Amino acid sequence: MAGCDRPCTIAFQASGKATYLFGDIRPDTDIASLVDFADLYLRMPDGMTREAERPAGLRGKTLARIPAAILVSELAAEGVQ
Repeated sequence: MAGCDRPCTIAFQASGKATYLFGDIRPDTDIASLVDFADLYLRMPDGMTREAERPAGLRGKTLARIPAAILVSELAAEGVQ
C-alpha cells in the first residue's frame, strides 16, 4: 500500500460486509490465522467481528475496520425506496 509503513498488509472486503485491513502480516507464520479469519468472515452476515473472536495470530494487527457502505445502486436493484 502506498505510504504505509507496514511491511505486508491484507484486506478482506465483500459486498454488504465490513472491510478489514490487517498489517505487519508475516507470510511465514500468519497464513493459518488468515485462513481462519477468512472462514469467520464468511460466516458473519455483516462481516463484523470482535477482537476476541479473531485468530490469536492477528491480534494487534488490525489497522482498520470499516463498516459496510450502503450503495444507492444496490438498494435500487432491491427495490428499496
